[in-house]
Amino acid sequence: FKTLISNFLNMTLEIYCGIATEEPLNPIKQDTKKGKPRYVANIFPHKGYIWNYGALPQTWEDPNHTDKITGCCGDNDPVDVCEIGSKVRSSGEVVQVKVLGVLALLDEGETDWKIIAIGVDDPEAQKIHDINDVRKHKPGYLEATIDWFRCYKVPDGKPENHFAFNGEFKDKDFAVEIIKSTHEYWKALLHKKTEGGTVKCCSLNCHIIAHYQPLASSKLKRTTLSFPSWLVLAFLAPVALNSGELSGLVIFKGCGLPLTKPEGKGYGGGCVLFTPLHFVGKM
Repeated sequence: FKTLISNFLNMTLEIYCGIATEEPLNPIKQDTKKGKPRYVANIFPHKGYIWNYGALPQTWEDPNHTDKITGCCGDNDPVDVCEIGSKVRSSGEVVQVKVLGVLALLDEGETDWKIIAIGVDDPEAQKIHDINDVRKHKPGYLEATIDWFRCYKVPDGKPENHFAFNGEFKDKDFAVEIIKSTHEYWKALLHKKTEGGTVKCCSLNCHIIAHYQPLASSKLKRTTLSFPSWLVLAFLAPVALNSGELSGLVIFKGCGLPLTKPEGKGYGGGCVLFTPLHFVGKM
C-alpha cells in the first residue's frame, strides 16, 4: 500500500450500486431503501453521476474518530473516489488511478472525503497531475462537483450538504495523507483494535489447485496454493484472463466465493486458465 501511495492506487467502481460493508467480503450490490432499489437523482443540469464513482479498498472512515480538521466523525465507509477521466467505466471494475486532490464533504454531520483522481490509462492522464491541472484542462468540472455534492440529497427532502474549508479542494499531497490515515483506521478495524459495528472485515482464503508442466519435463505436476480471495480476484484472475496464452488450469475450490457452489463445497464454476510464467511471477 505504501508503494502504491507514491505511484498509483486501485479503485473499485460502484456506479449506481454500493459496497455492502455489513456482508462478508463486502460485495458490490444494488443499494436499497425501504426494500426498494435506490438510485441517484438527476440534479439539473446533471444526469446521474458526473464522474466514475467508486472507493479505495483498504480504507475506512472511522465513525468513532472525530476528525481534527472537519470536527466530524467518519461515515463508516471506505474513502470515496471521483474518477474524472473520459472513459465510462462499469460497476465492479478495478481501475488504477492517479490521485489529484480531495474534497471534504460534511454529509449529515459526518466526514465524507471525496478523492479526485484520474485513470492512468485515460488520454488526459499525461497532462493532469494535480488539482490545479483539473482546473486548467477541465474548466468548470470542480465547480460542478461542488454543486452536485451540495444538492444531491435535496430531492429526497434533505437539506443541502456543507463542506470543510468552504468547499476548497485540497491538493494531491493533502489527499495522500488522508488516504494514509484512513488506511491506518482500516488496519485497526481489521485487527479488531477499534469497534466496527456491523462492518464485516473477515477475509476468506482461496485454495487453488494448479496443474502445470515444467519446460524441461514431460510430466504434468500438481500443487496446492492458498491465497486470500481478494488477491485472487484482484490480481491473479485478471492476469490469467488477459494473458492470451492458455496452458494450464486453475480451479477455485470451496472458498466461499460467488463463483463456487452456494454450500461452498466441491468445485465451482469459476475455472480460470492461466500461463504458468505469469502465475509464478505473481508469487
